[in-house]
Amino acid sequence: MLFTMSTIAFSIGPISVHWYGIILGLAALTGLMLAVQEGKRFGIPSDFFMDMLLVGVPSAIIGARIYYVAFQWEDYKDNPITALYIWQGGIAIYGALIGAIIGAGIYFRRKGYSFWRIADICAPGLIIGQAIGRWGNFINKEAHGGPVDVAFLSNNLHLPSWIVSQMQINGTYYHPTFLYESLWNIVGLLVLFVLRRQPFLRAGELFLSYFVWYGIGRFFIEGLRTDSLGFTGPDWLAALMNGLWSPMTLLGFTAGDMSMNGGNVRISQMLAVLFVIGAIVLMIIRRVTGASAAKYADPIRRRGEAPAHEVGADGGTLEAGVNPTGANKAGKTDYYTKEPDHDPNRTV
Repeated sequence: MLFTMSTIAFSIGPISVHWYGIILGLAALTGLMLAVQEGKRFGIPSDFFMDMLLVGVPSAIIGARIYYVAFQWEDYKDNPITALYIWQGGIAIYGALIGAIIGAGIYFRRKGYSFWRIADICAPGLIIGQAIGRWGNFINKEAHGGPVDVAFLSNNLHLPSWIVSQMQINGTYYHPTFLYESLWNIVGLLVLFVLRRQPFLRAGELFLSYFVWYGIGRFFIEGLRTDSLGFTGPDWLAALMNGLWSPMTLLGFTAGDMSMNGGNVRISQMLAVLFVIGAIVLMIIRRVTGASAAKYADPIRRRGEAPAHEVGADGGTLEAGVNPTGANKAGKTDYYTKEPDHDPNRTV
């Protein structure tokens, strides 16, 4: 028996509330909670992250729409005003990322914080937000891969019937690429959790590690999709993308048809490769030039703020930004503890 989920969660009079919006809201709130919790370790008030969300979400929506329209301009050039009709669909996650980063970067600067230090704190929230957000695609029956047999979903992947049924569209079953990406991002969240407690991690490297992890997964999963934005590039570029994706064919996967949007190069795949390479190169450059001298666990201060006296592992005071010399009995470096509230230089 097929079970199809409605895209509408509930209605209040003429107003319908869609599951997609609810899921995206849940994704944003979950990411916010992770950032607020980690921010407490560095004495950053929760209001800072809540205000950041008010800037980041609109920036992400605008970026997502601009990105999509830019690559689908043929659909809008005759009537440009329709580019504003976002309720008719057409957003892209890469555009959302770019928009959110630009908006948040401006916000961090105005608040006097280092972009890299705050971006590190936000990285786990970004990846869990994407993991949750992909379930909105599941409800809408979109962003799926190419056709598959129902036996592949039920017997090979051992998916529950409510997922299998939802992947049936007009009598054909499709790859649940939303699920592949969601699971990849959940594993990525665990990887980031482990990385951020490592003593070798420098400022900005957790955020850049997010791009490496997400880019790798997105590259291979994107190759399965049938709705990829594409363009006609040189033969060598198409051959390079196909060659990098070829391990998937050895595992029995078939690339998704690109005829919906045309072209021979998937834009998301190309960007994924650039993000991975760019993130790794940037990490190396920042280490070599000393731009990432601060470690992830070092205190975070606003620009121009006087160093706050803090308590080290031995009970003595340390200046903010100075690594503690002691370690606890478990061999782990103790984190800083703020002085009492009467300290006039206390960082808040």
